[in-house]
Amino acid sequence: MDAIIWNVRSVNTMQAFERLITMHRKHHFEFIGILEPMHQSHKMERYRARIGLAQAVLTLRLTHTETHFELILTLVYAKCDRIERIELWDTLYAMASDMTVPWLVRGDFNVIWDEEEKYGGLPVSLLEVDDFRHCSNTCNLTDLGFKGSIFTWWNGRSEEDCIFKRLDRCFGNNELQQTFPGLEVTHLSKIGSDHCPMLLKCDIETPPIKKSFRFLNFWTKHETFKEVVKENWNADFSANPFCIFNYKIKKLKQALSTWSRATYGDIFQKIASLEEVVLVHEIQFEVNPTQMNRQRLRQVNGRRKRLKLSRIQNSLGNWIEEDNLIAEEALKFYKDQFTESAVPNAFDILNHVPSMVESDQHERLMALPSNEEVKRAVMGLNGDSAGGPDGFTGAFYQTC
Repeated sequence: MDAIIWNVRSVNTMQAFERLITMHRKHHFEFIGILEPMHQSHKMERYRARIGLAQAVLTLRLTHTETHFELILTLVYAKCDRIERIELWDTLYAMASDMTVPWLVRGDFNVIWDEEEKYGGLPVSLLEVDDFRHCSNTCNLTDLGFKGSIFTWWNGRSEEDCIFKRLDRCFGNNELQQTFPGLEVTHLSKIGSDHCPMLLKCDIETPPIKKSFRFLNFWTKHETFKEVVKENWNADFSANPFCIFNYKIKKLKQALSTWSRATYGDIFQKIASLEEVVLVHEIQFEVNPTQMNRQRLRQVNGRRKRLKLSRIQNSLGNWIEEDNLIAEEALKFYKDQFTESAVPNAFDILNHVPSMVESDQHERLMALPSNEEVKRAVMGLNGDSAGGPDGFTGAFYQTC
């Protein structure tokens, strides 16, 4: 099941709904949740007690028409004031006390979890953070994580007034995570709103995709790196040396992945977040073309122009400028590189090649390399090159 949930507190309402229609055509959502805060007015205040507007929570019981599978979905729009949010926490406490089915809680909680979820603005209020964490822990709700930038809200300003925060998130109880082991949340870009849409992919049959291991060279600079390697570079069984080596590498991958997340956090998520900050600044440069902003934008555009491929020459020597023709020619070039018109089946020519290797030379070539030879080969690797099939770079082997 694909679903989209979005707080469309609008910067541009028409643009927001046009984007929603486009996304629906692409993903065919089975559920669309739109959060829109209610503005206070004298007319609304008269009915507040009756229709429960002060309770910024909407809970739905979703039932599959064929399998009769049930899912409780709670949509949250929290107050900005810490004291007023206490009512929200109390509501979630009460719901969690007898919740026995899969429960998904999603919304704008108007509070962050820790300092890393904010860029710019005033210092974080520890009391607000403690309230939020206590509610999550008491209700046995787990943050479902996300892909993309960490920031889900932007205050619409740039330079020193620019503020980004992670105000929107998805929580789930144990039953939800067991039912949807492959559940995936993605933070989409903020177009048409100051909040980003959150795309939820829920597939009961598809297990979560296991990410391949990638060794990061800056790990070697950390003071505890070699200790982690040493502690996990052991095997308590006897076998072929290659089998033991493979076992050690596999064990070390798991240990380094856990150590990296505890030491540095999610590196790739941080990169995505900083890219979003840069993108917003670029947009603001175009809106407010001051001399300083114009210079910064010129630098960015200059780099992009140098990296852009505008034309290529085909096999006939003709220049091609259209994007689709450039793509076709590139595909044809590499396909020709790895395609043979005929496979040779006669090797008589080898009979005319003289034997140039003496028996003693042959023995030396077939001999196992010494430890010193292996070390010279490892130290001769390019430490900054891409990792091999095991994910480890030359820098890992050289350092360890």
